Amino acid sequence: MIKNLRKFSIAIDGSAASGKSTASKIIAKRFKFKLLISGELYRYVAYKMLLNKKKISDKDFLKRITQKITYKDLKNKRLYLPEVSAYVSSIAKVKFIRDLLKKFQKNFSKNNKFIIEGRDIASKILPNADLKLFFRCSVKEKARRRLKDFKKLNKEITLKQVEKALKKRDLMDKNRKESPLLFVKGAVLVDTTKINIKQMEEKLTKLVKKSIKNKYGNL
Repeated sequence: MIKNLRKFSIAIDGSAASGKSTASKIIAKRFKFKLLISGELYRYVAYKMLLNKKKISDKDFLKRITQKITYKDLKNKRLYLPEVSAYVSSIAKVKFIRDLLKKFQKNFSKNNKFIIEGRDIASKILPNADLKLFFRCSVKEKARRRLKDFKKLNKEITLKQVEKALKKRDLMDKNRKESPLLFVKGAVLVDTTKINIKQMEEKLTKLVKKSIKNKYGNL
């Protein structure tokens, strides 16, 4: 069925540490889809701004670097440096930057079989996606998963402090003026609080196969 698939798009949204990036990679590998993790676009901008000591007000610089982004640029491991991680949330809420990066995402959507993962994909980037997934996870479980990452920024940080930081991030994502995190009509809710990677893969495989069958029947 999958071999003969002509065109299919998946939009994946969800809060920080909800499992959406892991899920995106699982689906991309299982079904051989092209994958764009939109957060890497914002990390790239944050990285370039820190590297060149630029400010958000430097619009000409922002235009130049966003026009030249390649898929290969987004695979730079330096995009996950602690200082970039600390700065990226400030970048992601700026409308001017979001508008610049939207073009890259729209161009990516010209692929035949693809996934775009982020926080406003189904609402802003792929409103007509064939399958829309929304990931959710309890704050306590998210904090447990993210503790290791937060310790890279602060070795003394506690689980409760991580939980507080994630609650704050979720609140910002839901209430920000530009492209807030939304559960859109028609999306399938995936709660990862009590499932492991294997269970997630089984669930996602069934969801994708069912959605492909709904669109194309038995190919």
